[in-house]
Amino acid sequence: MAEPWQGPSKQGLYDPSFEKEACGVGFIVAIDGHRSHKIVQDAQRLAISMNHRGACACDNDTGDGAGVLTAIPHDYYAAILRREEFNVQLPPFGRYGTGIFYLDKLHHQESEAKFTALAKEVGINVLAWRTLPTDNSNIGQVAKNAEPFMRQVFIAPIKEISDAEIDTQFFVLRKRATHSIPSPGRRFYICSLSRLVVVYKGQLTSDQLWTYFPDLLDPLYNTYLALVHTRFSTNTFPSWERAHPLRMIAHNGEINTLRGNVNFMKAREGVMKNSEFGKSLQLLYPVVEPNLSDSGSADCVLEFLVHAGKRSLPEAVMTMVPEAWHNDITMSNEKRDYYQWAACIMEPWDGPALISFTDGRFIGAILDRNGLRPSRFYVTDDNILIMASEVGVYNVDPAKVTLKSRLKPGRMLLVDTKEQSVIQDIQLKKEIAQSRPHSLWLKEQMITMDELRAAHSEVGHPKTIKYQASGLADQRLPLFGYSTEAIHLLLLPMINDKKEALGSMGNDEPLSCLSSFAPLLYTYFKQLFAQVTNPPIDPFREKVVMSLQCPIGPEANILQPDAKQVHRLWLKQPVISIADLEVLKLTNHRGWSAHVLDTTFPVAEGIAGLLPKLQAICDEAEAASKENQILVISDRMAGPERVPISSLLVLGAVHHSLIETRSRMKVALVVESGEVREVHHICVLLGYGADAICPYLALELASSLRDQGIIDCNYTDEMIFNNYSQAMQTGISKVMAKMGISTLQSYKGAQIFEAVGLGDDVIDKCFRGTPSRLGGVTLELLATEAVERHNNAYKFSPDTLVLRDAGNYYWRAGGEKHINDPGSIAALQESALTKNKSAYDKFREATMESVKNCMLRGRLELRTLDQALPLSEIESASNIVKRFATGAMSFGSISLEAHQTLAIAMNKVSTSFCFFLWLQYSFK
Repeated sequence: MAEPWQGPSKQGLYDPSFEKEACGVGFIVAIDGHRSHKIVQDAQRLAISMNHRGACACDNDTGDGAGVLTAIPHDYYAAILRREEFNVQLPPFGRYGTGIFYLDKLHHQESEAKFTALAKEVGINVLAWRTLPTDNSNIGQVAKNAEPFMRQVFIAPIKEISDAEIDTQFFVLRKRATHSIPSPGRRFYICSLSRLVVVYKGQLTSDQLWTYFPDLLDPLYNTYLALVHTRFSTNTFPSWERAHPLRMIAHNGEINTLRGNVNFMKAREGVMKNSEFGKSLQLLYPVVEPNLSDSGSADCVLEFLVHAGKRSLPEAVMTMVPEAWHNDITMSNEKRDYYQWAACIMEPWDGPALISFTDGRFIGAILDRNGLRPSRFYVTDDNILIMASEVGVYNVDPAKVTLKSRLKPGRMLLVDTKEQSVIQDIQLKKEIAQSRPHSLWLKEQMITMDELRAAHSEVGHPKTIKYQASGLADQRLPLFGYSTEAIHLLLLPMINDKKEALGSMGNDEPLSCLSSFAPLLYTYFKQLFAQVTNPPIDPFREKVVMSLQCPIGPEANILQPDAKQVHRLWLKQPVISIADLEVLKLTNHRGWSAHVLDTTFPVAEGIAGLLPKLQAICDEAEAASKENQILVISDRMAGPERVPISSLLVLGAVHHSLIETRSRMKVALVVESGEVREVHHICVLLGYGADAICPYLALELASSLRDQGIIDCNYTDEMIFNNYSQAMQTGISKVMAKMGISTLQSYKGAQIFEAVGLGDDVIDKCFRGTPSRLGGVTLELLATEAVERHNNAYKFSPDTLVLRDAGNYYWRAGGEKHINDPGSIAALQESALTKNKSAYDKFREATMESVKNCMLRGRLELRTLDQALPLSEIESASNIVKRFATGAMSFGSISLEAHQTLAIAMNKVSTSFCFFLWLQYSFK
């Protein structure tokens, strides 16, 4: 059972991983670092002016979250700690730290004692604990029910060390305390722990923030910067902990690629090293703490890169949120090479976002590469800079404004309070790009396919590969679930026209879990799409911000910038030819080698052969990752005596197994598959961690169809691949764009799918973290269907039609069920033309049966009580209908006639309805 301060756990159809938010964010800073209480007062006005960007609960007094991050008010805290109850003399500003803790009142002494002991262990003295004064008289009851007991700690290093070493010590203490002190039923959360800044936040509105924390209103509370945030949690559950600012950032937007970013960060723990930390680096893992929002996860990684990766805050932000550099012809070579080097160590955290950040010295903001969040800023003649996600939230005399502008896509706004300057984006990124010899590293270390092909030829391997093909009579086609329909409707247009075939009128075939024709595993996965506050991308007009280029292969240590980090294979797109796959399999170039994982099992083992083989492949992959740089997941061995396991099932299992053993970043995962032929297949494989894919059977079949004259006989194998690859690239870009993701590097492993009808054993083994609300198909059933396809391909008589057509796209007699079948349509037409009730009854019965066969709603049944409730306990019909509403149906989604009919019906039952458009069109 969740504690009062925790959000609800995953249950029923609710999944917290789908929570999104939209917020207001801004900061005000004295560029020269001059402290004043006016900065706090201005921050208050800034936050309250953005109150409309926040939200509150149904009690109208519980905010979704609001907070402020300021420089530590040294004079104010020093005066407090000089009091008799503390009698503590604080060191100078910057030589001690403080932070506010969320604890529970009954057990806070125990948590504080553990923290104090841990602090001594890492070389830090706890100077004092202070109960933070708060005033909850104006906050809502929902917030009060979850209100933490707040304590503030003051700490200082035991030994005389540098400022950078203090920052590192405080970071280590915070991470270790967060990992080791929390226990079930005991609240423990550190808002911040820093020598320069402090965070005040809570489940409050922007107005309540300043009265809830009396500290902020004291005239002695002075600062030179203030970062404010007000939260609109959209479809999330607000909490005290989730309020912003976090420890380094305040965020307005969404990280669409979060699941992949978090998984890959976990996998990097296997290759990260830091000489300063040594073995104690392990104590800081996991880098991303569990049960965080997308903003919280990004904050953890940014904090880690700054303190353990020894990057400046601006560079760490640039690494996580790069510009759209791939197709920008105006960008300097130096900056382009920097971004390519950065891409080799971390994928972008992609999605619409305005991220404000600070460490107490730097304060700034950055927009995502698409510029999908607003950001405006002013600089005044008294050296004040104000940035906000709104226009007009801060009244400034126009005569005092020396600079007024907006943040542009991918650009950064930065103030350095130590150097007392605003650093322009161009100057900042030029300095960072020139800080290391990135261009030289790329030239010496980067590997390309052209280089591998040349090395392949030099050792005597043939440049071309002889295809194994026998046209539509190839028994591998039914083995991998091909149909004549899929070949003609999907495969041939990609090769002939270089683009995906277009369909219309929706998809009325059954969900895969309701199908009786053993559909491929890919069809259980439904693509998610950008929604709520999250716009999709136009893959054609906004092509400049998109890219399918990716580095693959072993990642080097992200914490130590050097040339080894770019010793990776740079692919221009993820679909590779059979010839290039052979190059990868046989390569022995520059220390790289490949290992092939056979994904088939003996047919004699039957259904029981799948699960042991799946585990054996995972174990083999783990062992092979120690000696090889490329793992090829291959079903080439499939045939009369061996049953192939779905490439997607194996990929998912291997990918997650290697993440758990922290070996995923040591290898590239290349898929050699006979079942892959559609854009959706490729996209699902990429979404679950594939680095490159070779759809060998589709290419061999196309070559065979050319030889038979079905495809243009002038097409060479290379032309066939290029056309097919171009169609795939366009299709992949469209899917990524629909999900609001710009780069394939971010999309890979992000798992932007929902499974419909897969059981928990399949999800837990192969697709961890993917929502599958219904449960359903098990590994055993998938094994049964794999064996069934094998029987269809090899055990029927030669007279049996080799390649079946199940009728997935068009209705076929004896084939897949469809909601719209000829019988029901004929009955509908007859009933409409002749007003024949028996024909309508036939249509109704056929339709209800089709819905039952194809749709989940057709399988729902009402649960009834054993004994009926007395009518006296049932609400009257006249009261029930008062809650009926049709407000969700706008004009356009239904016709004018339907609106008018609904309006009449709603009036008759005396309830509410959406009548605006009805009036508009009725009285013209």
